[in-house]
Amino acid sequence: MYSVYILKDENNKLYKGLTNNLERRLREHKSGKTITTSRMKNLEVFYVEKFDNFEEARKRELYFKNAAGRRFIKKLGQKVRG
Repeated sequence: MYSVYILKDENNKLYKGLTNNLERRLREHKSGKTITTSRMKNLEVFYVEKFDNFEEARKRELYFKNAAGRRFIKKLGQKVRG
């Protein structure tokens, strides 16, 4: 099982990633082992999707990192707040 996830920090900065062990990966992010998120404070899981195979998960992760995916994420944020 693979998880595509989005993390959000206290400044609403987002990080998108893919893992086969979400709990372990979150510990790595929060402990500063990931350079990209090491400066992000108070990380929390914003969104998660689960997939049975790596290929589908990777496609979804790449979607979140392109313009259409960023629009999707922005709409998610509006639903969460409002």
